[in-house]
Amino acid sequence: MCNHTAESHCEPIATPDSWPAVDNDWLSAVGNDRVSTVDSHDHPLVALVMKGTTQLFRRFLSLLGPKLITTILAVVSTPVIVRLLGPASYGDYAVLLSVYSLYMIPISAAITEGVQKFLAEERDTEAWIERVLQFYLGVALLLALVGSGVLLVVTDLGVAERVGEGFTRYFYLLAGFVFVGQFRALSMHSLLGFGFEQVKGPLGVLKKGLTVGVGIGLVAGGLGVVGMLLGHIVANALTAIIAGAVILRRISLRELFSLPDSLPYREFLSFNGLNIVLVLLVMSLFHVDVIMVRTLVGDEATGYYKAALSLAEYIWIVPIVLQGLLLHSSSTLWSENRYDELSALAGRITRYTALLVVLMAIGLGTLADRVVPLYYGEPFAVATTPLLLLLPGAVGFAVARPLQAICQGSGQLRVLIAAVGVAAALNVGLNAALIPLFGMNGAATATSVAYGSMFVLLVWASRRLGYDPVADLRAARIGLTAALAGGIIVGTSRLIDADFLALGVVPVVGLGTFSLLAITLGAVDTDEVVEILAKLPLPTRVTALLPG
Repeated sequence: MCNHTAESHCEPIATPDSWPAVDNDWLSAVGNDRVSTVDSHDHPLVALVMKGTTQLFRRFLSLLGPKLITTILAVVSTPVIVRLLGPASYGDYAVLLSVYSLYMIPISAAITEGVQKFLAEERDTEAWIERVLQFYLGVALLLALVGSGVLLVVTDLGVAERVGEGFTRYFYLLAGFVFVGQFRALSMHSLLGFGFEQVKGPLGVLKKGLTVGVGIGLVAGGLGVVGMLLGHIVANALTAIIAGAVILRRISLRELFSLPDSLPYREFLSFNGLNIVLVLLVMSLFHVDVIMVRTLVGDEATGYYKAALSLAEYIWIVPIVLQGLLLHSSSTLWSENRYDELSALAGRITRYTALLVVLMAIGLGTLADRVVPLYYGEPFAVATTPLLLLLPGAVGFAVARPLQAICQGSGQLRVLIAAVGVAAALNVGLNAALIPLFGMNGAATATSVAYGSMFVLLVWASRRLGYDPVADLRAARIGLTAALAGGIIVGTSRLIDADFLALGVVPVVGLGTFSLLAITLGAVDTDEVVEILAKLPLPTRVTALLPG
């Protein structure tokens, strides 16, 4: 078993073949990639994994529902914002969000994953929860003040105006956005650390609703990009207040404001420092291309490229939910040395995620030439090509996102940083080489390659840390399912001339065909499908019809 006190060396990975002593039936099932079909009573590890999966699935559903709502809000509001702002102003807005996201890395990454991870752990330290919150609240306040102050000074010196016309007032608003955004991030990640997914989810919907509601109202009133920034500030401030109130009701204020006898400051600071580096590298994958397109090509091209990027990222909806959930969930498994369960759980999640995002990518790619002009407007039809170029890489990154969270949960970030660092360097280098030659299509190609490399690199990092997320991937079966279903989906789309009819029929045909082929070819087992359906909040009559 891996010695998790050091990152430099690990013993054999906890794959199915290395699980504890089992009977021949169990080994036979594992050898045929049928782990999930073994009865939970046949082996104690399977029972543990299924129990853990059930608990995780329930918590996942409590986050997925709100995430679907926020995605719908984004889908509905984005074309409205694009049309109200226009390509140039939307490009400026996209750049501001990228600048904000990158600037917040040393400010926010020092607290978010840390507070989420350590709140989820069980320690012998007295009033451990209050001690963790006390530390991260102090750090959050200090960094928020410094971050906002530095941005105000830099803006006052005229740096913002060099970016573009009107950016001075934008950057003054960004300073306020930084301050409230810091406490929104702290409070929301604290809720996850407590296991309050049922609270965090609705608050995410509230934040998104306020952002687009207030923002669009102010943009329509003539405030333009300023209006959208004010929408972000209002939404983040109110969300932070509500989340903070929920947390304060569940802790001791006396303990929160009392001086601690001792705390593992070195452990906190080490994790925080390494996490800043990690998040900086990951976020560079999201934003370096946008900033480089704005700098090297122009504002309109940036608007078109950002539109394509936003559509490609819609396939990340489930992986993002899993990523947010798995950090604190896997931290508990890591802290209790349950490495075999980590491998089994990661393997199942990786396969399910791959199946889902491949289906979504095939559907979006098939309908891209219809979706883009209908969604954003005819001038944005040029964004179809970069969207198609982005999709392959977006699939790879989607499958990698849950793995990143599991690796972070180990607390050993150096291997993860090395893996993500390679992808980030690849992203910068390819964008610098391809954007001057091919504009936004070059950016899409470069970013897609970097995104796709994340899956390979994070599988390597996972194995170095001691678990194998692809032991039950069934890549050949997934590939064959995708190829056969893709042909039927593309053929169906070509048979239908009317755009709206195609948007209604193709997804239904695609889902049915892909699901049937996935089960027939063994990419997913019938027992697994029944297990998932049994956990869904279906009507009692439907649940009663399920086997077992």
